[in-house]
Amino acid sequence: MPPRGPMAGWLRPLAGTLLLLEVAAAVSFLHHRYEEMVRALFRVQSECPYVTRIYSIGRSVEGRHLYVLEFSDYPGIHEPLEPEFKYVGNMHGNEVLGRELLLQLSEFLCEEYRRGSERVTRLLHDTRIHIMPSMNPDGYEVAANQGPDGIGYLTGRNNANGVDLNRNFPDLNTFMYYSGEISGPNHHIPLPDNWKSQVEPETLAVIQWIGSYNFVLSANLHGGAVVANYPYDKSQDQRFRSHRRTANTPTPDDKLFQKLAKTYSYAHGWMHRGWNCGDYFVDGITNGASWYSLSKGMQDFNYLYTNCFEITLELSCNKFPPKEDLERQWMANREALVAFIEEIHQGIKGMVTDENNNGIAGAVISVQGISHDVTSGEMGDYFRLLLPGTYTITASAEGYQPQTVTATVGPAAPSLVSQTQDSSSSQGEGNAMCPRFLTRQPQLHRAVVLAPMSSAQLGLLSNRALLRAACATRNKL
Repeated sequence: MPPRGPMAGWLRPLAGTLLLLEVAAAVSFLHHRYEEMVRALFRVQSECPYVTRIYSIGRSVEGRHLYVLEFSDYPGIHEPLEPEFKYVGNMHGNEVLGRELLLQLSEFLCEEYRRGSERVTRLLHDTRIHIMPSMNPDGYEVAANQGPDGIGYLTGRNNANGVDLNRNFPDLNTFMYYSGEISGPNHHIPLPDNWKSQVEPETLAVIQWIGSYNFVLSANLHGGAVVANYPYDKSQDQRFRSHRRTANTPTPDDKLFQKLAKTYSYAHGWMHRGWNCGDYFVDGITNGASWYSLSKGMQDFNYLYTNCFEITLELSCNKFPPKEDLERQWMANREALVAFIEEIHQGIKGMVTDENNNGIAGAVISVQGISHDVTSGEMGDYFRLLLPGTYTITASAEGYQPQTVTATVGPAAPSLVSQTQDSSSSQGEGNAMCPRFLTRQPQLHRAVVLAPMSSAQLGLLSNRALLRAACATRNKL
């Protein structure tokens, strides 16, 4: 009940002042040491308890938790047809802007959801977002002890064992290049038998993390330049001529990666201009190996080992910018951080099931003309980022008859593409109107491509209902 009587006159402005102070405290721009970072994450979780979850993927060398803040309308649950996204910051302990931007982004998403922002609400309902502000909390503490005015340019870069975490992932590029051609095996490459003994605790935790979630899109945040960097990071020519450190080395998804990188650079305050930190990059983007060749990096590892498409965001000339510059940097990156997450909904997605509608995990989804496959997750759902166009998609799994469909990808929401058998002896049009899945039957069935639903419809439907609603809509036609 609101206050009444003579006290009400001064209580109202006091309440308003306290609210302003609370908001100011929540969005203050400062460098967060480990304990302060943890408190900031848990504050966001307490402010938005129904759409957030905090979990740890492991510990650093010195025992600090590698915390992740998750945003979802069902935290802790993978919903079929809802893609998984991740941001990773502070992989190099002395490159700190990404850490602060991800804390600001977490607060921003929570605040915008609480005030009913249609854009953020739709994003949280249609996407499961994982935010790791710091992959190298030990290195950060070393760098923070030096402070922004310190003279050690590399102080705190490595973890507590002195290892560069972005040179510590299994080298799957070499396996691919030695297969004889760059278009050789380049997806879900198996890890060497002794890989666990060759990586640091932080790297091990991240590898196990990305093996546990079917991530679709990702970015890791760095500093020291201003550019959006995309795979491959390691040059194929490096193995032949060690003196040649730069050579454009594209993936089969090169045009898609360029588009993803441009999405960030053009939404950024100045990255797209190209001239930054004494370097020039056309459109503010670069192929990693074309810039400099890097072995055992996290970006290439994501592409070669998982379904995830990851780019590297270099966000500031100063690796440890003063706190006075943090607000300007946040305003320059805020739209880009959100717009990049939204790119996860560009392409196709669908379900792969058997004749009993049981999801088939590990089914291979191939796109004709693009020699890089993805696989379905544990529930049988798959996600394939693609540029607008018409594609021939084939789903295959051991013990099942491969199925092929044609899908048209538009510029908006992802096309829903699935396949099924006809349960009756005849292949009537009524059944043909529903999505089609893999079947053990030897014959091929006619495939039906479902048109993309509008963004407004997607925003109102849960992903559990999406497939049923699409099928019902087609049955009414």
